[in-house]
Amino acid sequence: MQAAGVEQRDVFLDMVLRNDVVRAVLERAPGLELPDWWLTAGALFQTVWNVQDGRDPCTGIRDYDLFYFDGSDLSWEAEDAVIRRAEVVFEDLGATIEVRNEARVHLWYEEHFGVPAVPFRSSRDAIDHFAATTCCLGLTVDPDGQLLVHAPHGYDDLFAQRLRPNPVLAPREVYERKALRWRREWPRLVVVPWPATGQEQIPRP
Repeated sequence: MQAAGVEQRDVFLDMVLRNDVVRAVLERAPGLELPDWWLTAGALFQTVWNVQDGRDPCTGIRDYDLFYFDGSDLSWEAEDAVIRRAEVVFEDLGATIEVRNEARVHLWYEEHFGVPAVPFRSSRDAIDHFAATTCCLGLTVDPDGQLLVHAPHGYDDLFAQRLRPNPVLAPREVYERKALRWRREWPRLVVVPWPATGQEQIPRP
């Protein structure tokens, strides 16, 4: 099983690195010196689907989510300063790089999505709370320049183009709205229904 997991990781990396924007973000992000940063979400899983479908790797990707985690200053002004620095670093890529401090998410999540959120403990914790398990993927670069992958649910659903709900935070309507939009862009996508019992909170260790 371990060897199979390593092989899947290598296939995943081969696919996502065909996206020139992904490669550029991974090359430049270390220069921002952000704590606990990860490139995540659609930048990764949608690139894989594009490669599988024989399309340009960048097709249909609205933005590239770059998470970081800095609990030392939860003000909007501090986050905005980081966003502005990142805009300069990535301005020539022709893509929207959305930089967000995941330590602040609980401050605005309920207003935006209608349900409260407990404070995340890290960027990986935030990734683990995406509305679909298939979206729970992250890439970063360690101090030695090596790529690190966060894939808590593995790669089977990703490679099968199967969207599976992750009802630990985001409400059902968020999952279903995203699924509808993504299915229009990637028609082979198989959408697993939201569980009938609704929100099934998984205890945090």
